[in-house]
Amino acid sequence: MPKILITNDDSFEAKGLEILYEAMSEIGKPLVVAPASPKSACSKSLTITKPLMFKKVKENFYKLDDGTPDDCVYLAINEFFKDKKPDLIVSGINHGANMGEDVNYSGTVGGATEGAIHGIKSIAISQVLKSFDNPPSEINWKKAKKIAKEIALMVLENKIQLPHRKLLNINIPNTKKIKGYRFTKLAYRIYGNDAHKYLNPRGEEYYWLGLHPLKFKEEKGSDFWAVKNGYVSITPITLDITDYQLLEKLKNSEK
Repeated sequence: MPKILITNDDSFEAKGLEILYEAMSEIGKPLVVAPASPKSACSKSLTITKPLMFKKVKENFYKLDDGTPDDCVYLAINEFFKDKKPDLIVSGINHGANMGEDVNYSGTVGGATEGAIHGIKSIAISQVLKSFDNPPSEINWKKAKKIAKEIALMVLENKIQLPHRKLLNINIPNTKKIKGYRFTKLAYRIYGNDAHKYLNPRGEEYYWLGLHPLKFKEEKGSDFWAVKNGYVSITPITLDITDYQLLEKLKNSEK
């Protein structure tokens, strides 16, 4: 059976992680290594300024104290897969969307990216919420589990072929009826400024970053368009972020 490494950025106690483990248990031998605390928006960060420690929660399930999703994947490969790398890495299921430029911030996508860096087939899965305060208990986890299992199988069986150092970013719509799958590009995310300044009891200023509403440019074929119209969005992502079109233009101006 294929060996599957699972991580997330919502912590080892997250409902989405539990559902993902159940799904992967039906198609392979999963091992969970997840952060001990929520690490949303930590992107692709690795911890290099302090030691990290695995703590066993139960059989084939570990938390990494103060570790990021990238830490989890990096250390798990070195500790638990010394002889053979996992056949698949799945990061999620995230409580909330990861679409458009948000993939640059996402710890969920970061965990999958670390897998791709090591040449392992990797996917990130996120469950879109109706609102930021939509609790995980209101999510149709049965549906999310089925989709996670289907896509993981397609990748393992090469029905979806992932070239070297590529990964998939999946977003599941929060709708009663899912129409199917769509392969998409990243949407154009519209950001605002939601930083709040306060005073602590000592009169010192501090800031708290807020949550932006999910606003995107309406463009057919994007991940946002697919999710909005009831489709599961599957977006291929590459590690090479070179802008080759601009590079050629710049080369023409070389002296």
